[in-house]
Amino acid sequence: MNVIALSPFDIGLAAGLVVSLAGVVWAQRLALAKPLLIAALRAMLQLGLIGLVLQILFSSLHPGLIALVAAFMLAVAGYEVMSRQQRRLAGWWGYAVGAVAMFVSSFSVAILALVVMVQPEPWYAPQYAIPLLGMLLGNTMTGIALGLDRLTQGLWRERAQIEARLALGEAWYEASAGVRHEAVRSALTPIINTMAAAGVVSLPGMMTGQILGGSPPMEAVKYQILILFLIAAGTGFGALGAVHMAARRVFDERQRLRLERLKAKL
Repeated sequence: MNVIALSPFDIGLAAGLVVSLAGVVWAQRLALAKPLLIAALRAMLQLGLIGLVLQILFSSLHPGLIALVAAFMLAVAGYEVMSRQQRRLAGWWGYAVGAVAMFVSSFSVAILALVVMVQPEPWYAPQYAIPLLGMLLGNTMTGIALGLDRLTQGLWRERAQIEARLALGEAWYEASAGVRHEAVRSALTPIINTMAAAGVVSLPGMMTGQILGGSPPMEAVKYQILILFLIAAGTGFGALGAVHMAARRVFDERQRLRLERLKAKL
């Protein structure tokens, strides 16, 4: 496959567009210029580092190194889920709920795809395992963060109605059903929109990358369909698990709403 190499000038020109956007945002007095520049810098550094790490992994095929990279990815994703919430569970629960939900959903779906569907040799081959897990974790992270943020905000906002329903004898899962359903809907909306618009409004990233790399279009399409379905399953199951665990944590064993278990973001 013939891949057109990009020069430092090409990357610099693209970076200039982001800097220009930050300037316009700053001129509009929106508090987004600094986060935008920091995110762009982080993306450049992190992708550069992961490129070096993947070169080492591809040459070694050591399962221990692959597991270490996967664990690091999960740890960072768990932190990002926690940090994106305006109100989160206090203590280690704020981190654990998102990390556990991502581990169960993303890793299960990734292993199923590698062992049963893609079937590389060996099944943990890093050129398949790491990109696949990265896409699953990245999208599941976004979905879970959105779901948990909507859940905790909704519980805080509707605390009076929820406590009234609890006083009337409803169980915690009945009193919080509306908030939980809205949280899951919020978590799944991005991937639903992505699937609905795929191939019509946009060409998804993996498919575009494979086509640019020289893969036959139909083969790229098949891989993209597989990835979209895997992401939808991982995000959905992860969000359902995270929302359930977080909601259960906010109610005690006597079916009382305990909002002191939530911590507002400073």
